[in-house]
Amino acid sequence: MYFETLPTEIITDIFLSLPDIVSVLSLSATSHRNHSIFHSSQRLLILHEAADAQYGPVSDIIQLVTHNSSQPAHINRSVAASDALIRQILHVGRIAQRWADIYPSKKWKTMYADRRLLTANERFLVRRAIYRLWLFSAAFHTRAHSRTTRRVPGIIAERAALLHNYSTPELAEMLDVHTVLRDTVANNICPSNGKIRQKFRKRYPESNHQLLFNIHLNYPPTPSAHLYAQNESWYHQHASSGSKAYTRLQPSRFHEPGAEGWGDEVSHYYVVEDMMKLDPEQVLWLKERCSLKSEVEAYVRERADGYIGAYGSGYESGASEFFNNGETFSETLAFVLRQRGSELEAFKSSIEDCDAGIVVVD
Repeated sequence: MYFETLPTEIITDIFLSLPDIVSVLSLSATSHRNHSIFHSSQRLLILHEAADAQYGPVSDIIQLVTHNSSQPAHINRSVAASDALIRQILHVGRIAQRWADIYPSKKWKTMYADRRLLTANERFLVRRAIYRLWLFSAAFHTRAHSRTTRRVPGIIAERAALLHNYSTPELAEMLDVHTVLRDTVANNICPSNGKIRQKFRKRYPESNHQLLFNIHLNYPPTPSAHLYAQNESWYHQHASSGSKAYTRLQPSRFHEPGAEGWGDEVSHYYVVEDMMKLDPEQVLWLKERCSLKSEVEAYVRERADGYIGAYGSGYESGASEFFNNGETFSETLAFVLRQRGSELEAFKSSIEDCDAGIVVVD
């Protein structure tokens, strides 16, 4: 039987079973009839199913994109399909896919022999964890949640209510991905003085240059906003410059590599805690677009709505709400685990041993 002779219902079922958006659009372009079937009343359903197959679970994306301050984050929300919703799903899904690509290099950072590609189910778990961490960040890492209220019992209960929606294995997946985000922030975006020293010696083993840390430098003026203008088209291109690290570490008359460090062990810890309030999209942008410390500072200043000034160079309007007010996911997770009879450190150990989390070894 020729494909052209199949009933419309069967062709619609074929559309609904396709694995991604590109396949849907390709099939719709093969003939006038397929184009008409795709653009029928089933179009939004077809796109929704394809997006779920490619970027799912879409239900978690919907919880993220429909969240607003007028409704508690833990309340499940449903919304009718629309073109605007599909565009938001694709935008968020592409970012989660990028984190699924990054995950293996961070999970097996030093265990090269164990490094491998993720299975389809493991990529699904990474995406789901990203959506849920993103929702937590959108709900609780805002101006409304200042450092003076983070230990208020009612606020803790509000944060915990969101994590109560997830089973303990799902919380392990979230913590696993959260560790990957933290590693990215601590080593790629805001490296410590020690990490800069280590990378510099590795790249220039014979150099006699003495790195200068913790000195005040007059950075260039803040780049204009258009430099950091985000648009969805960027997430189709994942080219990264191979010279980023070279630029950061190369000493010159106008650039001191030591100035790229974000402090010693103690101060760096608090910097990372603050920066972990950024959502996965912002962390990805910083990782792949900002190679210098001054660029990271300028980006965060722009995106955090005035929360942050340059680290080590004073406060700006609203900066006190960002400084010394680290992320709250870890402490909320510890609170929920204690309610369930577990401890956070034991939980982390089980993830490191691959007894829980994204990758589970039987």
